[in-house]
Amino acid sequence: MMKLSTTLAVGFIALSSVTVFAADQSCSTVKMADPGWSDIAATNAITGFLLEGMGYKAKVDTLAVPIAYGGLKDGQVDVFLGNWMPAQQGFYDKFVANGQVTQLSKNLDGTEFTLAVPDYVWDAGVHNFADLNKFADKFDSKIYGIGSGAPANQSIQTIITKNEFDLGKWKLVESSEQAMLAEVNRHVKKNTFVVFLGWTPHPMNVQIKMHYLKGGEAYFGDTGSVHTLTRKGYTDACPNVGKLLSNLTFTQDMENTIMADVANKKVTNAEAVKTWIKANPAVLDKWLSGVKTIDDKDALPAVKATL
Repeated sequence: MMKLSTTLAVGFIALSSVTVFAADQSCSTVKMADPGWSDIAATNAITGFLLEGMGYKAKVDTLAVPIAYGGLKDGQVDVFLGNWMPAQQGFYDKFVANGQVTQLSKNLDGTEFTLAVPDYVWDAGVHNFADLNKFADKFDSKIYGIGSGAPANQSIQTIITKNEFDLGKWKLVESSEQAMLAEVNRHVKKNTFVVFLGWTPHPMNVQIKMHYLKGGEAYFGDTGSVHTLTRKGYTDACPNVGKLLSNLTFTQDMENTIMADVANKKVTNAEAVKTWIKANPAVLDKWLSGVKTIDDKDALPAVKATL
């Protein structure tokens, strides 16, 4: 009887291993969203590098924030690393709070995400949202935002619609992150007034001498954090990838360094990520703790071998 029980136990363990292996094989492609932001391009590249070293494939689609949330809800997107809070509170309330989308973990802390101005505008006396309309003519009554549908743009538009800070006659100019920053740099070269959506981490904080305005905390918070989202049930279906995603935390210095390399050295995000990890290999110990390759081997040596 003991021999039979042992045989059954061994067989059960073997069957369980096969089941887990099969589940991981079915999770071999990880579908990720990128709103076209430099910071999420960097963190997606980190995640993609790790996944590929583990034998998985990362598939990244460029999707506006509302589409990314809808994709998570409908199961068309597996992972979104760009849940900025409190800037995306409205999307959190609509999708996460009711359980349609899962907020898995916090991947970054101490962020800023609000309106900003160049240093010479700050020196002229624009320190607060309430100061903007005093210089409406100099700003041409325009606020430069990012892509259409972004939660931060929606907050700016609400401020305008409600005539908060006497900004009711102002206009929100929506464009891509790159186009917005190109416009800001044109103003900086001419030393003319411009107010725009700024955030950290981002290379803009090094490339532009800038200051963040106070007064908009009801819309943008003071400091914030970024979270990893998954589609509902993803970590149950793909526990190994789920473990990796739960382990992933980033720092402001890490992201700024990677993004600055991309911007200044004209390298790809993948190249910048590999360079950073080569210089900081100890970070892999935490990221890959308890994580396996797709064929159930220890992920740490497998990923290190790709360096």
